[in-house]
Amino acid sequence: MNAPTVGFVSLGCAKATVDSERILTQLKAEGYGFSANYEHADLVVVNTCGFIESAVDESLDVISQALGANGRVIVTGCLGVKADLLKKKFPNLLAITGPQDCDAVMAAVHAEAPPVHEPFYHLLPPGGVKLTPRHYAYLKIAEGCNHKCTFCIIPTMRGRLVSQAPSNVLGEAKNLVDAGVRELLVVSQDTSAYGVDRRGRADLTTGQALRPHITDLAQALGELGVWIRLHYVYPYPHVDELVELMTSDIILPYLDVPFQHASPRILRLMKRPASGEDNLARVRAWRERCPSLAIRSTFIVGFPGETDIDFQELLNFLRQAQLDRVGCFIYSPVTGARANDLPEPVDSGLAQARFDELMAVQAEISHTRLRQRVGREYKVLIDEVTEAGAVGRSASESPDVDGVIHLPGITEIQAGDFVKVKITACDTHDLTASLVEA
Repeated sequence: MNAPTVGFVSLGCAKATVDSERILTQLKAEGYGFSANYEHADLVVVNTCGFIESAVDESLDVISQALGANGRVIVTGCLGVKADLLKKKFPNLLAITGPQDCDAVMAAVHAEAPPVHEPFYHLLPPGGVKLTPRHYAYLKIAEGCNHKCTFCIIPTMRGRLVSQAPSNVLGEAKNLVDAGVRELLVVSQDTSAYGVDRRGRADLTTGQALRPHITDLAQALGELGVWIRLHYVYPYPHVDELVELMTSDIILPYLDVPFQHASPRILRLMKRPASGEDNLARVRAWRERCPSLAIRSTFIVGFPGETDIDFQELLNFLRQAQLDRVGCFIYSPVTGARANDLPEPVDSGLAQARFDELMAVQAEISHTRLRQRVGREYKVLIDEVTEAGAVGRSASESPDVDGVIHLPGITEIQAGDFVKVKITACDTHDLTASLVEA
């Protein structure tokens, strides 16, 4: 009997990628094959994103394509919480489940294409099925979020914060390292808040009293001997403790901090913690403690009620903070978000102009920051090697969201290798280097 095959599409953020990897790992253990196209699959699973309208539109488009080409589709992920919308638009879907619900997805798969044998976990690749290259992996430490940001519906889709037990996180991390992973990218909706829902409940599973706190978890992860990179770090005071770990080379000197804006008035309308002044002071203090620290952030322009004065405050913040990398989004109304009810929506043309201006300002800042690195030597993790040369990243670059370091003509190394390089040139996004030591 031939094993059934599944077509799988993973959309959305790094947290969704981890959910997809868990589903794919279970499918692999149960003997399912994976199809490279819709037409030859027995069914298709689409892990959707529903964070902003453009992501919703992409998810709906992929579902439509899968139904048209295959006809047997299971939908999971964040858009799955809008089951009524999906059922109305696609009445022929086999099943709809919400985010981080591997069991429900597997039950739906079993109902439509039963497995040919019991799970053979010993046949799984080390570390499970991954959608990332072998040398790095995302490590999700919590689900959900306790914040009530007016532009966001994550708590509605993924619920309140639920932190994984420290021993579970460390066990998964160790398995990944044993499988050859050289860099762990720690992700959640609010990485700084890890463990607040477990306060006072020490984890004794490993024989140690592990405190469920991001500082303790980062310290323990750093002892695994691989790069540890933190994403989605809210600027709480205890982030200072994480910066201290960075100065001691326990975790990478890198912070992904979603500031979202700098105007105190807009931050209040967003219901965001801290203020622009507090955030600027924190950035300066972090850099004073750890001069090698790289900081990336994301911002929203065109939020309802944003004035020219608010926008100029944001630009002034960028000029003073000198962040290494910045992403920007134009505010997009999300069904169910409270910000939709705020007065004074910003004209779409004006919002686009503000986006363009912000990105131009940040391009100058990023280019200046990169020029300061020319002539310096860095440890680099190689991501790709082609006939033209190698591409890698230092501690200052995270995969997919930041720039890269090009090594022209260097072909005698492999993806996953650590090498020492000297920066020789840069543009507004990427660096070029020569090999110092392989």
